[in-house]
Amino acid sequence: MDWFFVENVAPTHLITGEDAHHIAKALRKSVGELLTLCDSSKVAHLCRIEKISSEGVLVKVVSKDECLHEPSVDITLFAALTKGDKMESVIQKSVELGVHQIVPVLTARCISRPDPKAAEKKRVRYQKIAEQAAMQSQRAIVPAVTDFQELKNAVLALGNYEKSILFYEGGGAPIRSVISENCRSAAIFTGPEGGFEESEVQLLTANGASLATLGQRILRAETAPLAALAAIMFHTHNLE
Repeated sequence: MDWFFVENVAPTHLITGEDAHHIAKALRKSVGELLTLCDSSKVAHLCRIEKISSEGVLVKVVSKDECLHEPSVDITLFAALTKGDKMESVIQKSVELGVHQIVPVLTARCISRPDPKAAEKKRVRYQKIAEQAAMQSQRAIVPAVTDFQELKNAVLALGNYEKSILFYEGGGAPIRSVISENCRSAAIFTGPEGGFEESEVQLLTANGASLATLGQRILRAETAPLAALAAIMFHTHNLE
């Protein structure tokens, strides 16, 4: 079922803009076919297409139900910025796995360090990728991709989470001993290609982060966030 996000859904609703173009031109939908509109209240509306015109795609709500596709734990991924287009894959796959929010972080060993204008351009693209991934995986929300942050500023938010975890290539405790199965909110940190500096590890742990390991193998910067998310989702019973 094709899935789209809107703020509010009327009993008879006109879809416009990029979504209307995608429905009519890319998906080649026809009158009578069904699609789903998920609103800001996390309600999924099953709709039938009534009309396709230059004004947009007119649909009528057939039924609606609460969207239950969100995991029980809200995870904010503080991912060190990677070089090239690796970050785009991290964004896409982490949204599919159920991440709640993504914060691109600039650490000491980040190779990519865009200026503010380039960073905003990247953020906009990342947000679009997050939206497309949320549609594909039929999420109830579109996870936000925030502005890029320096690590020293990112740690200031750790008091907002039930648990904060640094996945460190230098070692740490197994995930099952770091986070509860019933945890409801967590911040997780993963490093860049060159890993974290010791001073950064000390900064994070001083602000309440626990050290965790992803096993005996050293994972790539774009692999570690996904392995961490999958492991936490499994541990908190969100892959059942």
